[in-house]
Amino acid sequence: MLDLDPFFREIDVALRGRLAAKIELRVLGSVALMLQTDYARGTRDGDVLETSIVTGETKDALLAVAGSGTRIHKRHGIYLDVVAGGLPFLPHSPMWHKLSYLNASLGTFSVAVLDVIDVVVSKLKRFHASDRADVQAMIDRDLVPHDRLVTRFRSAVDVFSGDARAEELPRYVRNLHRVERDMLGAAASAIELPGWIEDD
Repeated sequence: MLDLDPFFREIDVALRGRLAAKIELRVLGSVALMLQTDYARGTRDGDVLETSIVTGETKDALLAVAGSGTRIHKRHGIYLDVVAGGLPFLPHSPMWHKLSYLNASLGTFSVAVLDVIDVVVSKLKRFHASDRADVQAMIDRDLVPHDRLVTRFRSAVDVFSGDARAEELPRYVRNLHRVERDMLGAAASAIELPGWIEDD
C-alpha cells in the first residue's frame, strides 16, 4: 500500500525555490480518504483541485516535480494530477480539513483534505468499481451518516443544476439510491431536479 506522508514530504523538498509563496493543496478522492482515516488501497494518482492559486506556473511546477513519469512518481508509485475546479461533483462550499500533523513538516505548501462525506458525494458522479469500494469502506467505518450524505448530495445537485452538467444528474441520483439501498440499507431519498431534465 501507499505511504503518502513521505510522498508529500518529497514533493515539498522538490518544490523549494520553485514557488513564490506557500500554497495550499486541496486533495480530493481516495487519497483524501486515506490521509484522514485508517483506510488504505492502491491508487495511481492523487487528485489536487485547481484553484486560483494552483494554476499557471504553480500548477506547472507541481506537475514538473510530481506529475506522471517524474522521479517522484516512479519512486512512490503515485503521481499528482490537477483537476479543473468545475469538474468534481461537489456541494456548495466544500468542506476541507487541514492536516496539522503533516503540515507541520512542510515548508512550500500545506495539505487540506476534502471531508469524507463530500468525497463520497463526489464519487457518485463516476461510481466505478474503485469508487464503490471507497464508499463502502467509509460506510463500514460509520463515517457516512445517511442524513448528512443526502444533505450534501442535494447541495451538489444545486451546484450542477444551473448549466449543461445538469443533464448528468439523473445518473448521479441513481447512484445515490444504489448506495442508500445496497450499502446503507435505507430508503431512496427524493431528490428534486430541474423540470426540463429527462431521466433516461
